[in-house]
Amino acid sequence: MVALQLRRRGIVDARVLQAMSDVPREQFVPVAATPSAYDDAPLGIGQGQTISQPYIVARMIEAARLSPAARVLEIGTGSGYSAAVTARVAAHVVSVERHGALANAAAGRLAALGISNVEIHIADGTLGWPAGAPYDAIIATAGGPRIPDAWIEQLAPGGALIMPLGALHSQQTLVRLVREADGRLTRDDLGQVMFVPLIGEQGWEDPRAGNMSPAARAFADAAIPLPDIDAPDFADWIDRFGDCRVVLLGESSHGTSEFYRARARATQRLIERHGFTIVAVEADWPDAASIDRYVRQRPPPSGTRASGGIEAFAPFSRFPTWMWRNQEVAAFVQWLRSFNAQRPAPDQAGFFGLDLYSMKASMASVLAYLDRIDPAAAAEARQRYACLDPWRQQPAVYGRAVLSGAYSACEDAVIAQLQSLLAQRIDYGSHGFEDYFDAAQNARLVASAEQYYRLMYYGAAASWNLRDTHMFDVLTRLLDAHGQHAKAVVWAHNSHIGNAAATAMGTERQELNIGQLCRERFGTRAALIGQDTYAGTVAAASDWDGPMEVKRVLPARTDSYGFVAHEAGVPRAFVDLRGNVASASAALRAALMTPRQERFIGVIYRPETELVSHYARAVLPEQFDGWIWFEETSAVTPLPGDQTPGMGMPETWPFGL
Repeated sequence: MVALQLRRRGIVDARVLQAMSDVPREQFVPVAATPSAYDDAPLGIGQGQTISQPYIVARMIEAARLSPAARVLEIGTGSGYSAAVTARVAAHVVSVERHGALANAAAGRLAALGISNVEIHIADGTLGWPAGAPYDAIIATAGGPRIPDAWIEQLAPGGALIMPLGALHSQQTLVRLVREADGRLTRDDLGQVMFVPLIGEQGWEDPRAGNMSPAARAFADAAIPLPDIDAPDFADWIDRFGDCRVVLLGESSHGTSEFYRARARATQRLIERHGFTIVAVEADWPDAASIDRYVRQRPPPSGTRASGGIEAFAPFSRFPTWMWRNQEVAAFVQWLRSFNAQRPAPDQAGFFGLDLYSMKASMASVLAYLDRIDPAAAAEARQRYACLDPWRQQPAVYGRAVLSGAYSACEDAVIAQLQSLLAQRIDYGSHGFEDYFDAAQNARLVASAEQYYRLMYYGAAASWNLRDTHMFDVLTRLLDAHGQHAKAVVWAHNSHIGNAAATAMGTERQELNIGQLCRERFGTRAALIGQDTYAGTVAAASDWDGPMEVKRVLPARTDSYGFVAHEAGVPRAFVDLRGNVASASAALRAALMTPRQERFIGVIYRPETELVSHYARAVLPEQFDGWIWFEETSAVTPLPGDQTPGMGMPETWPFGL
């Protein structure tokens, strides 16, 4: 780049050439554009903005004729690349960016590279930054119809102003203006260029401003723009919830990469900085228990291994496998294992399942435990569970058989087995509390699942409420088992973690959920945080037990909360919806109190019937304490080589990496 694009085209300033050589341009472009980072062309960086081609960056910095002691005002931080190069040539750079998301992301990149002589501000760049004036140079990376008066006032005598100037948005002349000692401006034209428009009070009018609804304007004012998920400061927003007993992190679909990655980053911070030790997820207890043994490096219970030392139970092998068996979860699990490896057992964080669909696996776990601890009790348990044995493979059919009168309910048998286990908690617990707790939880799950499959045929509300009450009970038992100071993070769908009383679930269908129960139990010490998107792709099926597809998510409906955020024009953001926070958030809360549609995509997505299948009315500020917004999202990446049920796991479990 330096040899062919800069020296050959006339860039001669040795310090500029060295700076362009030193700064890794690939760190300042989107991941997808990395192969093109050094091309002689501008590249899109989001928000309708670009990173200028290398030659233009060098040309503008060279034209400013910077001394090593110079103070520079840059208008338009963008990716931060130009500021990084300028910082190698000058003493200090003040950079102003109107897009908060770009500014925050740029600040993260500069910090990661150890560049400390750049300060970035989110503001109207046409007004400059008076607090840092006067400046030895002002470099603008956007084109305006005239020179802003504010810049001239902030330019030191002898200083140079470099900017694209022109009456058209799409075509400008790059000019250098020098402020002489007597205040006169002398001008040199440096050639024709094409920059994005300079938007602001002393530049072009924002074409979106007049069309934005009051709710969207309130969202734009209150939104905390977020950098890339991989940026070091992405999860700063979660610190405000660090004192909570429970933080529930939602998602508007089960197959979106950004939702999993954002939850992982927030959870890592809660574990590292705020002492959270429980990660409880919308997954079945036995499946998550395999992950928990892996991340805490605990061996499988004796007697549960097949030949060759491979555990006989294959977790997350039933539909929908991609929901937990994906690269995003794998990365978090590996991080959790590494984190725990450096800490004593009491300080380690565990991974636990809340759901109740694993009747077959839970029955097997209870029997395996009793075989080891109390063979006589195991024989009795087999007799009790024999009632459910015909339905192990298809438990939903059990409920239909009971309802039709063709089969007697097994309720008494599974409850008796649970009571038997609980009655022996002191004796059995002496052989190892964690193994006993696991067995008791599996016995509870069997009892709840038996009731769930019977209630399925009486109506959706009854079975839904049983399921979420079960998940809440598991969560509270985990908190109790880990002590009075234990704190938990919950990963589940928005429909489970948002307060159901603020949605059509509660107002029309009499459904409750784990979020509502946590709000009632823990009050303000429970944080309910949702996630949503405008469009993109998602991993989902068209029918239950169908194959996974990568589907295109339709743009959010115009009467939805997603459209409000889209209209605000913020690509990634967090908004605090609580009533006791800053005035901007209070204004947003008021603006969003009118019920709107909210999208819910589970493991099935049917775009052709989206309004009926995937939307429901909600009052967002009553449903959530906070909301994470992504303008565009992408599908999770399923892991290859899913295991066939009953065939065991590879020794590289949990993720075959």
